[in-house]
Amino acid sequence: QVQLVESGGGLVQTGESLRLSCTASGRTFDKYAMGWFRQSPGKEHEFVARISWSTALTYYSDSVKGRFAISRDRSKNTGYLQMNSLKPEDTAVYYCATTDELLTADRYHYDTWGQGTQVTVSS
Repeated sequence: QVQLVESGGGLVQTGESLRLSCTASGRTFDKYAMGWFRQSPGKEHEFVARISWSTALTYYSDSVKGRFAISRDRSKNTGYLQMNSLKPEDTAVYYCATTDELLTADRYHYDTWGQGTQVTVSS
């Protein structure tokens, strides 16, 4: 069974950084992409970034481009989301997820999700 486990969330102040991790088990991910989404109270899941597991091709939402960086360590089967220059509007539960559609940002095309990790940015 495929499992994704996120870690690294927490409470930080505006302008600080956090790095989220997502460790995957149960499958070989070379034909998959890993994405990060976030959800704030009362809002839909918002796409943040994705990375192709085999090629490391990345794609970001406009709201985080230039501040966040997605990466993966194939040897550890772990993906990362480095978040810099955090803003209060980045406050959300962050989820990692995987898809076999390498170029999609549509959350409905991601079939496996982690449990989420809370990120809170105070002003």
